[in-house]
Formats: sequence, C-alpha cells, structure tokens
Amino acid sequence: ESLRAEWLEEVKMMANRLKGLRQTMVDKLKEKGSVHDWTHITDQIGMFAYTGLKEDMVQQLWDKYSIYMPFDGRISIASVNSANVDYICDAFHAVSHEKEI
Repeated sequence: ESLRAEWLEEVKMMANRLKGLRQTMVDKLKEKGSVHDWTHITDQIGMFAYTGLKEDMVQQLWDKYSIYMPFDGRISIASVNSANVDYICDAFHAVSHEKEI
C-alpha cells in the first residue's frame, strides 16, 4: 500500500510538472508578443502537445533553430525545461509571427 501511495505521488508530481510547462510556454509566447491563441497547448494533457505549427514552420525550426519535432507540429512537453523554454518560445514565435496557425 505504501509503495502504491508513493507511486501515485510521483505520477501526480510528473503530471503537475507537465501542466506547469504547458502554462509556462503559453505565458512566454504571450510575453514575446505572439498574438496567436496558444491555449490549445494548455487544454491538452499528456507528454506531448500539438502546437498547431504547420509543416513549413516546423521545417524552419529544424533549419534555423535545430529544434526537431515531427512535421505534424507535435512537441514532447517532457523535453521542455527552464534552460530551454525561452529558446523554444523565441523560435516558435519567430516562425509563426504574422502567419496563421
């Protein structure tokens, strides 16, 4: 029983971390001047999020920023951390600025 309780606590911590990272990304994109509605990132759950970025935008992320993600715009939220979130959000804003997502 105590092992199960410990496991549940760790799962909750992981879920809260992912939820917090999603919110941080949305907040930082707004701070950087993005006019897009990124709430679809916080509305999703799990380890991955569909960003809404189009294939050509993802190609720019690959080519200009060395950010590698599938061309469907899915990102691993677990790969985002305090050391790279600004870089990722700067890149997302740069490739989506004045474009429809």
